[in-house]
Amino acid sequence: MTAADDPIDLLSRALAQTAGLIDGTGVELAAHPTPCRSWDVGDLVSHLLFDLRQFTVRARGGQPDWSQPFERVEEDWLHAFEAGAAELVEAWRAAGDLTGTLEVPGGTLPRRFPVDQQIAEFAVHGWDLARATGQSTSGLDHEVAAAALAWAHGALKPEYRGDEADHHAFGPEVAAPEDAPPYDRLAAYFGRDPQAPVSA
Repeated sequence: MTAADDPIDLLSRALAQTAGLIDGTGVELAAHPTPCRSWDVGDLVSHLLFDLRQFTVRARGGQPDWSQPFERVEEDWLHAFEAGAAELVEAWRAAGDLTGTLEVPGGTLPRRFPVDQQIAEFAVHGWDLARATGQSTSGLDHEVAAAALAWAHGALKPEYRGDEADHHAFGPEVAAPEDAPPYDRLAAYFGRDPQAPVSA
């Protein structure tokens, strides 16, 4: 298995990339708008910290609780993220074999599906954070973007897309040129417009 085929390696890289972007984000930017519709930078980072905790529960075989809104975190973002990221990677490495499939209601899924989902989560939100804070996206990990987009093409069904007011998690896909940078194509598939300015 190559590094690009190992989902835990890719997740670790997505997390390290996100940590680097958080490190480049000062708390004075907390109120800046992001491409994530109604979230500002502080909301986005707080959401990522909440993701880490819930994803670690999943990696350890439990059931994440998404019923409660995340709590806003105002400081110490980088330390909290790095600690949570280390726990998540450790939990997945202890989870055992991720090859093959598992039975779910209505069919089967690859065992690595939740890891791929988490790669996509941190990849697209990393792009969001970079755009919101003026950090470059050109040096972001292209293999992480490719893995995230491959997962999204199979998982983001039309019924998941729509207006935020109607409780849809994703906006409609935005058209992007085939030769657009990998993260612009990823963002567009998740309903962001890579060409739009980030404004309040």
